[in-house]
Amino acid sequence: MDKIVIQGGRRLAGTVAASGAKNAALPILVSSLLTGAQCTFHDVPDLVDVRTITRLLADLGSHIERNGTSLSISTPVIEKQEASYDLVKTMRASILVLGPLVARTGRARVSLPGGCAIGARPVNLHLKALQDLGAEIDLRDGYVEAVTKGLKGTDIYFDTSTVTGTENIMMAAVLARGTTVLKNAAREPEVENLAAVLNGMGAKIRGAGTDEIVIQGVQSLDSVEERIIPDRVEVGTYMIAAAITGGEIIIENCEPTHLEALTAKLREAGVAIEPCVGGITVSGVNGVSSADITTLPYPGFPTDLQAQMMALMTVGNGISVIRETVFENRFMHVNELMRMGADIAIDGNRAIVRGVRQLQGAPVMATDLRASASLVLAGLVAEGTTELDRVYHIDRGYERIEEKLSGLGADIRRVRE
Repeated sequence: MDKIVIQGGRRLAGTVAASGAKNAALPILVSSLLTGAQCTFHDVPDLVDVRTITRLLADLGSHIERNGTSLSISTPVIEKQEASYDLVKTMRASILVLGPLVARTGRARVSLPGGCAIGARPVNLHLKALQDLGAEIDLRDGYVEAVTKGLKGTDIYFDTSTVTGTENIMMAAVLARGTTVLKNAAREPEVENLAAVLNGMGAKIRGAGTDEIVIQGVQSLDSVEERIIPDRVEVGTYMIAAAITGGEIIIENCEPTHLEALTAKLREAGVAIEPCVGGITVSGVNGVSSADITTLPYPGFPTDLQAQMMALMTVGNGISVIRETVFENRFMHVNELMRMGADIAIDGNRAIVRGVRQLQGAPVMATDLRASASLVLAGLVAEGTTELDRVYHIDRGYERIEEKLSGLGADIRRVRE
């Protein structure tokens, strides 16, 4: 099993380019199931989760070709309507095939998904919405079975904001008869990116990026060629990397408007962030003060950057209170940060972080994708050597992270065991 070894204490400097967004790429690749025509997507990151979803698509009958960062997918015939447990168990986003399969073929059998253990994240909102559209749902032997003689548009209200639920039902509704209105829809940029792809295929969607999305169903969809948006979580992680090391870096291929909540908090903590040609410049040379954060659905502070921000606050000047309101059980990185000398106390969904003068390198273990990034960040600033085990988590969402950080001057390497 691989591990990442970091010798801390180096300030980062230089230029790094963000990859395409994992959380946008997964539903967009799945959307190709809605048409028999060829779909081409650019800036697709080479990640474990992307490879998993392409294996699942291939198992369903898709023909896939990769050329650099571009993927071409065609599914003239869906050969099977079942997503098996063996393919779905490692990634929750696999549930996204449910809506397209039901919409195009009238039937789907999809294993209940696995993935990072950061909370229940139930799929009941997906299933209720599909029932509202006219699908019959049955849960049996760990599988969701959905059958319909034809989906019909309706008004759907999500009890809580759900990104994958919004994406799943939006994909199902584009081939439904009539008009579907999604209320309390997720507003994330990844939802907007998916809507742009679907509209490029010939769908009629308006309101993506707001909490009400209106979908006028069409009979069929055609080919499309679109680009995946930059990964705002990867960009945010490198912004925090510059801050935690007291460095100064330029991040290219990013969309600053997608990170306004993080930018505001970093500036509150004393980090300088300025636009530049092709991206942004981030400087932490003046040190970091503590700042309180509360995770919220977009456009609030992203839960996917909570662990990384906590790593920064462990060396901040003062006390920070971090509230996690999106997922339960998303403080699993706390014990590992404390192994490195962090001063953190947990009180329900709050973490009280008292900044320390210096973290110490230590053997640590990744517990989920974003927790692994927080431990890498802590290792960059810690005194001595940090060894991070179970790095398969980080490979799910960060493309060549050790190479990119090494290019900025970090002493980081992957050790293959």
